[in-house]
Amino acid sequence: MKFDRHNILILALLVMALASQGFFWWQSDQERQAAAETKMGLEKELALKEELVTELSERLQMTADELSETEDRLRGEKERNDDMEDQIQEIAGTVSDLDKLSKTDKELLQKYSKVYFLNEHYIPESLKEIDEEWKYSENKELKLHTKVIPFFEDMLADAKEDGVELWVTSAYRSFYDQASLKGAYTVTYGSGANAFSADQGFSEHQLGTTIDFTTSNMNGGLTNAFASTPAYEWLTKNAHKYGFTLSYPESNAYYVYEPWHWRFVGQEFATYLKKNDLHFYDVAQREIDQYLLHIFD
Repeated sequence: MKFDRHNILILALLVMALASQGFFWWQSDQERQAAAETKMGLEKELALKEELVTELSERLQMTADELSETEDRLRGEKERNDDMEDQIQEIAGTVSDLDKLSKTDKELLQKYSKVYFLNEHYIPESLKEIDEEWKYSENKELKLHTKVIPFFEDMLADAKEDGVELWVTSAYRSFYDQASLKGAYTVTYGSGANAFSADQGFSEHQLGTTIDFTTSNMNGGLTNAFASTPAYEWLTKNAHKYGFTLSYPESNAYYVYEPWHWRFVGQEFATYLKKNDLHFYDVAQREIDQYLLHIFD
């Protein structure tokens, strides 16, 4: 058999491998003992490492369990914090609403017209002159509550765009203006004036939120004929969008039918009245009061 270098190398490696496993008789006892000890040492070391791996696995599992518990606690804490934040926001909102309500004139949604009384000292917090464009008589001084003006102007501008003419003949009247007017009516109509004119202190006009309207072909008059005009039809369909409502409809318990007399009560309440086919004096005062907070929103 011919051995080349490659075969000789393979044979040498085979011999060395067999020798390391104690397959050759010439391997000494000392060498076999050393090999056995080495093997035992390796096995022992392997066993220790396996124990270590087992211990580490157990610790890792404990850590994972603790982490899961911690996450649950954190989740619970977050939910409690969220609840607390909601409560704080609710309280803050309530405080804000109370502050807003404390700064809102509580008379604005009260029932007058023989029900509640406004004394001679009551004046709206702020009044503003109505633009001449919206007055029936340009030279007449006519004022409205300053915060009502934007709603009023939007309403009349939109009516004008729809081809409807609306002009104001009367707006804010002081306690003494109302006394003078009622006195004049009493002279002319006697006790009959009570059917259409409020005594001083009982007029919605003193609030600065109430308007008497006229339109074309009325000569500035305030009569039931206004109910047959396009202006009245437009107001009936649209006034609630701007916060206005008719105070004295037909068969009301206070005065004669006044289709020209419209009071600002806020968009929210006016829309509620329109939607439910109600009028201002149909609703209990305690329910009306709930709308005061948002009267100018």
